[in-house]
Amino acid sequence: MFQEVIIARRLVNDDYRRYYPRIVLLLIMMALLAACGEPGHAAMEAESQALNSSDAAVAPVPVRVIPVNSEADQQSLRFAGVARPRQRANLSFQVGGSIEVRFAEIGQQVEQGEIVARLYNPQLQPAREAAAARLEQLRTDAEQAERDLARLERLYERDLLASQDVEQQRSTLKGIRSAIDNARANLLQTEQLQDESELRAPFTGRIEQVLLEPGEFAQPGQPVLRMSAEDGLEVEVQVPPRFLAGLSLGESLSVFNGLSGETWQGVITEIGESASASNALYPLVVSLQHTGLRSGEALEVAVPRQRRSALTVPLNAVMRSAQGLTVFRLNENNRAQRVVVDVARITGDQVELAPGNLSEGDRIVYAGLTRLAEGDLVTVLAPAGGNDQ
Repeated sequence: MFQEVIIARRLVNDDYRRYYPRIVLLLIMMALLAACGEPGHAAMEAESQALNSSDAAVAPVPVRVIPVNSEADQQSLRFAGVARPRQRANLSFQVGGSIEVRFAEIGQQVEQGEIVARLYNPQLQPAREAAAARLEQLRTDAEQAERDLARLERLYERDLLASQDVEQQRSTLKGIRSAIDNARANLLQTEQLQDESELRAPFTGRIEQVLLEPGEFAQPGQPVLRMSAEDGLEVEVQVPPRFLAGLSLGESLSVFNGLSGETWQGVITEIGESASASNALYPLVVSLQHTGLRSGEALEVAVPRQRRSALTVPLNAVMRSAQGLTVFRLNENNRAQRVVVDVARITGDQVELAPGNLSEGDRIVYAGLTRLAEGDLVTVLAPAGGNDQ
């Protein structure tokens, strides 16, 4: 039995020896495959990580953009003035004398041609009567001279009188007629002076101020009453001459009430062409209609600066960099490009740019700047209002 077992084990060992070369060859091949497979797998993993990092590097940056606008500069400055009647007058006598009577009081409505005051001058009435008497005397002399001339001419026709006497009488008559014309003009002058003793309203309006009372002496040309019409107001402001450039008569300007905040539209009626020696400002007069204002109210007139075209961007779009003040402009591929700008003026939340590297319509980033760099790919978000750029 034991001998049979030994024989069986030998047979099995012989079978294994036949497979030893195959097993060794298989193990060698597996080792070679393992040695070649590990570097390839590592390279594939490295390449995959590089691709993932590259994809992360080119991920679009979300930003908001706005186009560069080109608009006219409408900035204006306000100049203060006081409302006053557009039609006003200081009434005065052309002759001197004492105020005899006054028919109008402050605030009273008067009609055109109505007598508002009368002057007493003791010389006016006698002068008129003397001029009238002188004219009447000359007319009588002229009639007598005409009759004398007619008689002399009849005598001359009968050869009873020399022609020299006729010519002398004609000259006398001509002189009397000239004196009549002079006397008539003198009478007209005295009558007009007599009429000037009555002060009449030149237009329909209200009495604003009484400067002389009855019994006081008024010099020729001295204001006695001040009146104004009620059909419109105007305001006069003093402005620098550079603000008058571009303004024209009839142009509309905004007028503000500094207390109530009301706004009206006025029309330019006068533009000053020079200034006084002590003032470098020029007058500008703006008229108002149907405003409900009263004379003396404080107003402000908005005078625009000379209009000019300018490029504007939001203040948030401008940032400071090593190159100076810059903005990010998007190209046609939605990539950010840094552009140097020159800021001319800041108005509120807008920046006015001097002419340079930007043009109207360029897309400028105004939100998302902190995550943006030169050449980055961006994705444009809708603005805060919800409208796509």
